[in-house]
Amino acid sequence: MIINGKKIAENILHQQKQKIAELKTPPHLAVILVGDNPASSTYVKLKKKSCAQVGIISSCFEYEKTISEQIIVDKIKELNSNATINGILVQLPLPSHIDTEKIMETIDPKKDVDGFHPVNMGKLLLGRQDGLIPATAKGIKMLMDKANVKVEGNHVVIVGRSNIVGKPVAALLMQRENGCNATVTIAHSATKNLKDLTKLADILIVAIGKPKFITANMIKEKSVVIDVGINHIEQNGKKVLCGDVDFEGVLSKVSLITPVPGGVGPMTIAALLENTLIAQEMSRH
Repeated sequence: MIINGKKIAENILHQQKQKIAELKTPPHLAVILVGDNPASSTYVKLKKKSCAQVGIISSCFEYEKTISEQIIVDKIKELNSNATINGILVQLPLPSHIDTEKIMETIDPKKDVDGFHPVNMGKLLLGRQDGLIPATAKGIKMLMDKANVKVEGNHVVIVGRSNIVGKPVAALLMQRENGCNATVTIAHSATKNLKDLTKLADILIVAIGKPKFITANMIKEKSVVIDVGINHIEQNGKKVLCGDVDFEGVLSKVSLITPVPGGVGPMTIAALLENTLIAQEMSRH
């Protein structure tokens, strides 16, 4: 069965809209976009559109790709000290002359709605409830909750170890919490006999950026497959989106699978908006 992430995200956005309608002041999200990366521009447009849909105010600050790192740092510091801004998001990737880690560390952890600040990552690893969880990891967890995927006690294999997906998803699903308590294995480019490992997965989460890399002979019968990959490929002379999993090839073998597009992507935005609401709540205390 296909998990409709778009529909689940729409329901969450609807709930968020109702919640925001009851607030005295709507949350305010500031987005920083550097350069003219087409994918980044598309993501920012989607985020702004979703904000408008639920009633979150969004302000976008756009800079040329040649901008100095210091100007971005100064802007973040200004947004940190602005009490009317609840969330700050810097769209990645940044141009190579800008130190991404330095930029992430400049954001106030309480306003870091992407959840990438070392303080938020550390709180996630420690299982603390007072941090902001990275949006894609949180979106995957929300998706599995809503699709009634049993995580507890099951073997989750994550293919990919990025700071954006692999590591935070692993940290989240191994917590001693409801809907977590999984046995987690992380595989990556240096993993030997990857197929032997992926075939053991009750839940396979793939985020490696290789189109249609996971094929039917690499997965266990009736497993759950969460495809986080977004790849642009040429098909019949057209550019199309596909995931890291050979969707058509594995569909008949799995019990549940997320499509690309329409799976994890919309959930990441829903989680980001949820974090913006939480950040506003945190600013009141």
